[in-house]
Amino acid sequence: MSRLTAVRNTAARVRWFWREASGESAYDRYVAHLRRHDPDAEVPSRRDFERQRTDAREADPREGFRCC
Repeated sequence: MSRLTAVRNTAARVRWFWREASGESAYDRYVAHLRRHDPDAEVPSRRDFERQRTDAREADPREGFRCC
């Protein structure tokens, strides 16, 4: 394996880990799930998805009080 290939593989793994840890990939997984189970369903915008996700998290009594 060349050094360039090794650097690219490492960068891809770091990118994958960062997206998973930050929640960035949640929307991509949701869209893939929605298209797989109901191809005709309207896909919400990323902004709408994040708003729904935040509202659901804040409405969950197990999450407790969040000020910010």
